[in-house]
Amino acid sequence: MSMPMLKRRWTFDDLEDLPDDGNRYEVIDGELFVTSAPSYKHQAAVAEFHAVLRDYLSGLQLGYPFFSPADVVFSPTRAIQPDIFVVPLINGRRPERFEDVNRLLLAVEVLSPSSARADRVAKRTVYRQEAVDEYWIVDMDSRTVERSTPGDRRVDVFDDRLTWRPTGAPDALSVDLRAYFSRVLDG
Repeated sequence: MSMPMLKRRWTFDDLEDLPDDGNRYEVIDGELFVTSAPSYKHQAAVAEFHAVLRDYLSGLQLGYPFFSPADVVFSPTRAIQPDIFVVPLINGRRPERFEDVNRLLLAVEVLSPSSARADRVAKRTVYRQEAVDEYWIVDMDSRTVERSTPGDRRVDVFDDRLTWRPTGAPDALSVDLRAYFSRVLDG
């Protein structure tokens, strides 16, 4: 994550004036964050987790998983592009526009060397304050997933198995993290 480009308060509307140059532009509490294009392994980790979530959620009528680039706008000064996110259904259906998304069931960020501080501090704060049910940070270096919730300041760290049971789900999703990291990093 780079430092803010200028000493000013950025808004989501300001992002329209920035170049379409392959970078990810996010605004967190008025501060501009710029991230370069993700690496191959980063994208492999995103794709694998998205597939796990898609398979789990299919047929449950609870939510729908998306991946970036896609803006999640909580307010004019909070526009974030989670690597993966699950939106609840709206009137029993998948949202038709990202502008219709006003809350998240889950946000997932895959750490990159340049994003660790923003993901672990700024984004964790935003996701807690915006009452995102769960926030996961996938750390490929340590082969762990960190889980945060809005009601608990602690961060749980998992290296073997991660479970997720969104409200209304009859059964929990159970992710074998060792197998996940092996598919992403060793395959």
